[in-house]
Amino acid sequence: MAEIIVETLSSSSGGAIFQVTVRDETSQSKHRVRMSHDYHQKLANGKTPEEFIKTSFEFLLSKEPKESILSEFDLPKISTFFPEFEEEIKKM
Repeated sequence: MAEIIVETLSSSSGGAIFQVTVRDETSQSKHRVRMSHDYHQKLANGKTPEEFIKTSFEFLLSKEPKESILSEFDLPKISTFFPEFEEEIKKM
């Protein structure tokens, strides 16, 4: 099971930028993720932004290895690759 560490790098009235580190027994990967406050409110079901980012990475890791996750992206981009993301994340 991978360890997912989420750090807030910056936050503004429009959204925030996070650094996500995914570690497993053999290596780690780092990812820079942008998320608007509106997107967070739409899908997070009361989770903090950091909790929601972590849950989103749990979703991604259930679909692909950490090395396949983009190094930098806007969180809604996940739906481009996994159209079921928004429906599934509401249940997690």
